Parts: sequence; structure tokens; C-alpha cells
Amino acid sequence: MKKIISVCVLLATLTIAMFSQGILTASAFFKSVSENYSTIKDYEADVDIKAGRSAMKGHVSYKNPNLLRIDFSDPKDQVVCFNGNLLTIYLPDQQVILNQSVDNSSGGNGANLATAQGLTLLSRYYSPAYETGPEPVLLDDDSEEMVVNLILRRRNTSEAFTTIRLSVASSSMLIRRIIATTPQGEEFTFDFKNYQLNTGISDQRFIYDAPTSANNYNNFLFSE
Repeated sequence: MKKIISVCVLLATLTIAMFSQGILTASAFFKSVSENYSTIKDYEADVDIKAGRSAMKGHVSYKNPNLLRIDFSDPKDQVVCFNGNLLTIYLPDQQVILNQSVDNSSGGNGANLATAQGLTLLSRYYSPAYETGPEPVLLDDDSEEMVVNLILRRRNTSEAFTTIRLSVASSSMLIRRIIATTPQGEEFTFDFKNYQLNTGISDQRFIYDAPTSANNYNNFLFSE
């Protein structure tokens, strides 16, 4: 009887081990997404952003390693531009230009998470897990697009978001949706679609000439 039990345990262990080899762990899947983004020289995409009850639409341009620009259609003419060192935000309704020197070691905003650099930072400060499992699911109930959903949980309380949900297109390994949740329960959602990869975007795209009539506020993140 003891021999039979021992054989059963051995067979069960071997079966589990063989089955596990065929499953891609969440950490391995997240690494493969990051590696995919590291091969992208540049991309453009449409982006929808929701913050609470506010909704915005725009067109994002990114160039490896850290150039980012979002030209908004709603609010019309609003611009967010990062040239690697300086973050510039133009708010046309207030005729205001906000400038901030940015430490390259910081995590950046939600849109910047959909970059090779942003994903590298996430791997340091967040732990990935599958939301339900490695199998692709529908992005939305009324969508035919299949995605793999990851939940990233912060490793320490100093991070701005407690969790970050990534929906990764199973066919392209590109991020389709980011939902970042603060400790207060506020959600920031970024939906990316209509990707265009490696089109040869010029560095000039990330030089923003703001209207001279607007008021400038420098280092606004740290001002009183």
C-alpha cells in the first residue's frame, strides 16, 4: 500500500511539473511584453483618457527611449509634451503653459507606462499577477478583441498607485488599456488603439512651440 501511495504521489508530482512547464507565469508574460516594447523604435496611437468624470481624447506619439507627446482633440488644442528632460503642458482654456523639469528615474504618467522605459520601472516597483488566468478574454463585452489582463500591485506604499491593471492584446502584445487606481480609490484609465509602429518619427515632433501669449509657470509640481 505504501508503495502504491508513493507511486501515486510521484506521478502526481510529475504531472503537475509537466503541466506547469506549459504555463507562462505572470512575471514571464509581463517580461515578454516589456521585451516587445524594447524593440519598438517609435509608435503613434489614439488614446482615450478618463479621470473620474472627466474624459479626454488625443493622439499620442512616442519615440524610444523617452520622448512623448499627446495632442488632444478634446480638450481641443491641449498638449502634453516631454522631450526627455522637460515636461510641458499647454492648457488653452486658461492660456497657461506648465513646465516641469523631470527626473528620468521617476515613473511618469499613465501614458508613459506604455513604453519600454515605463514598463522597466513598473517591474521594479510592482508585482504582476494574472487577473483571472493566462487565457485571453474579451477586452469588453461588446468587443471581439482578445486581451490578457494583468494586475500589478505596488511593493511599497510610496508608489502613487496601489494597483495598475494592464490589458495586453494577445495578437500583438501591445497594451490596449491601463487602469491605475490610487489609494483613495480614484481611477485613471488610458485606452490605446490604432497603433502605428516604427514610422520614423522625427525628434522635431517633440519640440513644442507654445503660444507666446500664454502665461508660463515653471516647476509647477513643486510650487506653492
